[in-house]
Amino acid sequence: MRTTDRMTRLLALVPYLSARPDGVAVAEVARDFGVTERQVRSDLELLWMCGLPGYGPGDLIDVAFEGDRVRVTFSAGMVRPLRLTTDEAVALVVALRTLLELPGLAERDAVSHALAKVSAAAGDAADRVSPVAVSVDAREENLAVVRDALERRRALHLHYYVPTRDERTERTVDPMRLLLVDGRSYLEAWCRRAEGVRLFRLDRLDDVVVLDEAAAPPPQATGRNLDDGIYQPAPDAPAVRLRLDRSARWVAEYYPTEDVTPVEDPPGGLAVTVRTGDLAWARRLVATLGGRAVVDEPSEIGVQVAAEARAALARYGVPPGRDG
Repeated sequence: MRTTDRMTRLLALVPYLSARPDGVAVAEVARDFGVTERQVRSDLELLWMCGLPGYGPGDLIDVAFEGDRVRVTFSAGMVRPLRLTTDEAVALVVALRTLLELPGLAERDAVSHALAKVSAAAGDAADRVSPVAVSVDAREENLAVVRDALERRRALHLHYYVPTRDERTERTVDPMRLLLVDGRSYLEAWCRRAEGVRLFRLDRLDDVVVLDEAAAPPPQATGRNLDDGIYQPAPDAPAVRLRLDRSARWVAEYYPTEDVTPVEDPPGGLAVTVRTGDLAWARRLVATLGGRAVVDEPSEIGVQVAAEARAALARYGVPPGRDG
């Protein structure tokens, strides 16, 4: 998650909560801001450390949790709601109108309501939006094919790139719905090859073809709850235990982790557990981190990463044991 995105959200959270003095459900806050409940709670914990100069107990923003609801008890003066410029309002109108064209869109009523409010606020500027044409990346032309399959309830045959395995796969799926999460479009479908519900990023689809057969997800095919984000490893997925140095602590915020514990070795580091059904992904993560992560378990990942690093250095003529 980008720092600028979080800063914008933090600045909007306090006036948002202040406008609801009786409190609001954390789940509703997460839905309105398009993030997970876990992220909302993390943001609120950060707000507790923000406030007026002096930064004593009476100067900091204060929030209160009552069950699954939250409210602001001291706003530190941050009560002015977000104001959009004309250009920002017009851009938002274009985005919302484009979003409404997505078939199978969840929360369509909420999007329509937001569009009506922004259009009213934009006034005459919103009326000039109609001639605007939205141009999409060539890869997103897959969207038209997916829309057609959803509208006609037809199965799809597709090629899909799996980045964790650097592999291009071929499969037939039964489309269920289209989702927009963190600015990316996903097709949720029953994958006949995996015999399970899968999410497919549209920009990783290739050769998408609508089949002349009905989409028929089995009764056990249910939509995933994305409150905790896109990446949701199975509870029984293998555990990878890492020790991260100070500069790699971002891993604990970026990926779902367990047992996050401060450690003295390395100084300022963290010990974390990441669950994944694809150990090759974990191996690439550790390799990307370079010397900023140590693998405690499973030990074979560390051995494989070291072997791959030595092989890479050998290609550049760096002898074993020499720092590269």
